[in-house]
Amino acid sequence: MKQLKNQPKQISTIAVTSGKGGVGKTNIVANLAISLQRQGKKVLIFDADLGLSNIDILFGMAPRYNIHHLLKGERSLGEVIVKGPEGVMILPASSGIEELTSINEFERLRLLDEFDSFDEDIDVLLIDTSGGISSNVTFFCMAAQDIVVVITPEPTSLTDAYALIKLLYTRYQEREFKILVNCAGSSSEALEVFKRLHIVTERFLNIALDYLGFIPQDSAIQRAVRSQQTVVTSEPESLSAQGFKELAFKVGNNTKTRLKGSIQFFLGNLFGVANDTGI
Repeated sequence: MKQLKNQPKQISTIAVTSGKGGVGKTNIVANLAISLQRQGKKVLIFDADLGLSNIDILFGMAPRYNIHHLLKGERSLGEVIVKGPEGVMILPASSGIEELTSINEFERLRLLDEFDSFDEDIDVLLIDTSGGISSNVTFFCMAAQDIVVVITPEPTSLTDAYALIKLLYTRYQEREFKILVNCAGSSSEALEVFKRLHIVTERFLNIALDYLGFIPQDSAIQRAVRSQQTVVTSEPESLSAQGFKELAFKVGNNTKTRLKGSIQFFLGNLFGVANDTGI
């Protein structure tokens, strides 16, 4: 992406995260990527759960190289990235390598350098973080322009999502979050779940929560996962597939670009944002 230095392009960078695992985050990223691609966007998925690969498994792929080879200097970004279904690009994570659960500053700089020299044209970078509140999660959330927090109707999901939001607010002064409700039985249930989270954040934190919508609970998703496909591919007329189509429309038509402090300024070239803001 060297050409971005002279001709900055507005690349939408979205960290999809959650306070806990098991909320369907990776499945959301995979289906959202396909849906965005169908709307004419060029999408790159960064599987940022670095020690536990998931995206490639969900797509039924077996990449030869992964993020481990990149960070160790054994392969370039272009050699590691693979093409997935319908042209979606994927930067796969490794599997079972504990040291990658917390990458150091040198490895982050190497990642930046690799992206800076990457010459593939992209419109949307989807960062699929791991669950929880590790240093990797907070780093990738703060490096993205938008943070999408995935929650479900389960009480533990709300508790853990609040813990993540609180950490990003108190330690990194992040004040804007988009909330996506997954596995909701209805639109009214999804709104009620969002309101419960909104009430507690409004009471204790000075932040803004933006309701992004919901993905309905749908047995078609389980069938798609078992067959290592996305539901938008296997059952495009299902309720969940329609939900992903609507989600992609909202995400794909968000033209707002913002810089978020020193980290976002430092990673400006990676995300196609001109470094002339004076931050």
